Amino acid sequence: MQQQTGDKQWALILGASSGFGAKTAQELARMGMNVAGVHFDRRQTMPLVDQIKADIEAEGAETLFFNVNAADPEKRAEVLDTLQQRGAKVRVMLHSLAFGTLKPYIAHDVSDAINKPQMDMTLDVMAHSLVYWTQDLVARSLMAEHGRIYAMTSSGGTRVVANYGAVSAAKAALESHVRQLAYELIQSNITVNAIRAGVTDTPALRKIPGSDRLLEQAQERNPGGRLTTPEDIARAIAALCVPGTAWMTGNVIGVDGGEDIAG
Repeated sequence: MQQQTGDKQWALILGASSGFGAKTAQELARMGMNVAGVHFDRRQTMPLVDQIKADIEAEGAETLFFNVNAADPEKRAEVLDTLQQRGAKVRVMLHSLAFGTLKPYIAHDVSDAINKPQMDMTLDVMAHSLVYWTQDLVARSLMAEHGRIYAMTSSGGTRVVANYGAVSAAKAALESHVRQLAYELIQSNITVNAIRAGVTDTPALRKIPGSDRLLEQAQERNPGGRLTTPEDIARAIAALCVPGTAWMTGNVIGVDGGEDIAG
C-alpha cells in the first residue's frame, strides 16, 4: 500500500472532523494515503479540525479539507473539481455523515413532531448523499482501480430508539443503497460495504436524547466489556482495504466486539 509521494492515492472522508471520520483519516494516512476531508463546522470547532489536519500531515500525508455541506450538489462539485485538478485517484471513500433530526413521529403538540423538510433532510444527508457522491466519483473516473467505498451504519437501522426514527430510516436506506451500489459497481472493480459500528461515544451520539443511558446499556451487554471506539472502526476499515478483500462487497460488516449478537 505504501507508495512514492507523488503517486499516493487519496482517501475521501465525508464527515472528517470528528468520530469515525477523523480516526479513519488518520489511520489511512498511516497506510500511505493522502486525505481529502469534507466536514461542516462552525468557528468554535475549527481548532479541532486544524488539529486533525496536523495529525494527518504528521504521518507524511497531504490534506485537502473542505468546510462545506456535503449534501449540497454545488459544493460536492467543487470538492471533486479540486481533486480532479490535482489528478487525484480516490482509493477509499468513507461516508460518515451524522446530521439529522431527532424528533418523534407522533407528539401531543404537533409542532414537536418531525415534519417533511426535517425527514427529507435527514434521509438526504445520511443516506441518499452516498449515492450522489458515488455517482459523481465514477462519472469523473476519480475512483482508483479496486476502489473501496464504506458507509457508516448502526444497529439503529433495525431497532427502535426514542426520537431516532428518521435516523433509523436513514440507516436502513443507507444499507439498501450499499447493496445496490455494490451490485452495480462490481464489474468496475469497486466494492461497497456498510460498517455497522457498536455504540460509540461520539459527538453525534451525544446529541441523542438519553445518550448516557444508551452508552451504559451498551457497555453492560457488550461481551468485550467495553464500548466500541472510533479507533476500532478506523483499524477495521484500514484492514479491509487490502487487495485480498476485492471480492467482499454488498455487506453490512459488524465492528462491535459482539455487541449486536448479545443485544
